[in-house]
Amino acid sequence: MAEVIVAIPTFRRPQGLRRLLEALARLRTQARLTVLVADNDGERHEGLAVCASLGNYRWRLDAFAVAERGIAQARNALVERALAHRCDFIAMLDDDEWPEPDWLDGFLETQRATGADALHGDILREFEIPPGPWAARCDGVAPLLGPRSGPVAMIEGSGNVLLKRDCFEALQKPCFDPAFALSGGEDRDFFERLRRRGFRFAWSKEAVVHAFVPSTRATLGWALKRAYRVGNSDMRVFLKHAHGARDSTREAVKIAAAIALFPFLFAAGAATGTPVQALRRLCRAAGKIAAIRGRFYDEYAVTHGS
Repeated sequence: MAEVIVAIPTFRRPQGLRRLLEALARLRTQARLTVLVADNDGERHEGLAVCASLGNYRWRLDAFAVAERGIAQARNALVERALAHRCDFIAMLDDDEWPEPDWLDGFLETQRATGADALHGDILREFEIPPGPWAARCDGVAPLLGPRSGPVAMIEGSGNVLLKRDCFEALQKPCFDPAFALSGGEDRDFFERLRRRGFRFAWSKEAVVHAFVPSTRATLGWALKRAYRVGNSDMRVFLKHAHGARDSTREAVKIAAAIALFPFLFAAGAATGTPVQALRRLCRAAGKIAAIRGRFYDEYAVTHGS
């Protein structure tokens, strides 16, 4: 029987955390679970209060405070706490997500079939208000869907993932770079480090979670800021890992193409109803240029949703 730790970082989203914990209590699984919650709010401690209010919870629940602000700091505290427990796997969920009842067994089944060290699953969006037609096609608003269950070359984010314990034990600590504290991208950096050490990745279509999108995120303006931030943090990860001249040239060509071709791609997209894709590419390129110039965008300095 698999022993699994579910690690949850939270910051000022008590309603989302409660929804997530209640969904975990409804899982259909024979696995043994421990749920870890890292409350990254050093003032209100709303996450701790939610955990304390649950009473006779189905799973072992270990909630603790992480005073130093930052998503990387919260994830590192969860890793340290998780490795002090006995476990085979560590799953990570965000506090605006909640799993379907067969989520965990779906992950475990795909892991057995593929032998993967780390797996990602589908993320379906649930909206406070319907997004605009342009925003609905953008990262963070559109659903995140894998093409099939099976091996993949890379995992980009840490929302809805399952990893073997070895993934964390093999890396030099901290596993998540504190330099990405409020910007995001710490997960992209983490998986890049795993990839370079030869760990294998897979996607599980059977491990489905839902993610709440508040009204402040269901807009084109927010979606383009997200594209800028992704470009910014991706370039920071690229620069950190000192790619060779060929990869650097390829990145430079992609940035230049996004800028030079923007008018033509936007016009072509307008004719087919998808001009937002050109805008996304342009914003990502702008974010990459800012990172090259040493300018970082702290997306997570602002909390969306409750």
